[in-house]
Amino acid sequence: MFSPTFFKKTSLLAGLLLLASYAISQQTDSTKQTLNFSGSVTANNNGFSLVPTFSLGKPAVQTGFNISGNKERFTFHPQFWYSMLDYKPWSFIFIWRYKLVKREKFQFMLGTHAPAINFKSATVTEDGEEKDVIKARRFYPALEILPIYQINKNISLSMYGIFGRGIEKEVATTNYFLSIRTDFNDIPLSKQFYLRFNPQVYYLRIGDADGIYTAAGLTLAHRKWPFSIGTMMNKALKSEIDVKNFDWNVSLTYAFGKNFVEQK
Repeated sequence: MFSPTFFKKTSLLAGLLLLASYAISQQTDSTKQTLNFSGSVTANNNGFSLVPTFSLGKPAVQTGFNISGNKERFTFHPQFWYSMLDYKPWSFIFIWRYKLVKREKFQFMLGTHAPAINFKSATVTEDGEEKDVIKARRFYPALEILPIYQINKNISLSMYGIFGRGIEKEVATTNYFLSIRTDFNDIPLSKQFYLRFNPQVYYLRIGDADGIYTAAGLTLAHRKWPFSIGTMMNKALKSEIDVKNFDWNVSLTYAFGKNFVEQK
């Protein structure tokens, strides 16, 4: 259905959109250019993927970045995840998104993961000797849709869909993920402390097996501190996929951000 040529065209389109976004922002403001750079580093006892059904099953460090320009039409979100025990890579995901619709209450984004790579430890026999290797499992293309409706400044409702096509024979050729999610971004506990709560219900299909699941993230944060404490939980409601019926973690996150301004 999709060929390497399709992936190349998708990557080229992403690059062209980035250049177009930059060119438009240049015309809009001839005196200043800004580059918004933010990110987070999270240490947890059990890393969760973008699809909460899948977890590493051991302590992980998950680093993610967000890069955007003046108008934030085009954004780039590279993700680097590692096992904390043996420092082996878990996943590298390079997410490119473009906002087709950007209004006060509603946004609609299209994205691609180019590339999306999952790593797996394996033992191979070479010249009669067993060796530990890390196998890369690629997903080309991996496409996403993300409409978001902002109910008020602290509450939003969104749908997140991903289609991924596995390249290696050991992974399913077709993978679908569709989630409906509500984000409560500021639940005040006191003047300085607040909670973030992100429940979701989602459908997952991998090859011929599928399932319905629910997941939720809960974070305790301080308005003046870059550190926050959180937990993530995932529960299978109905599943043909061989995964844990219930999984969870606890995490410590450090968040940072910086705006770079070009003076002319």
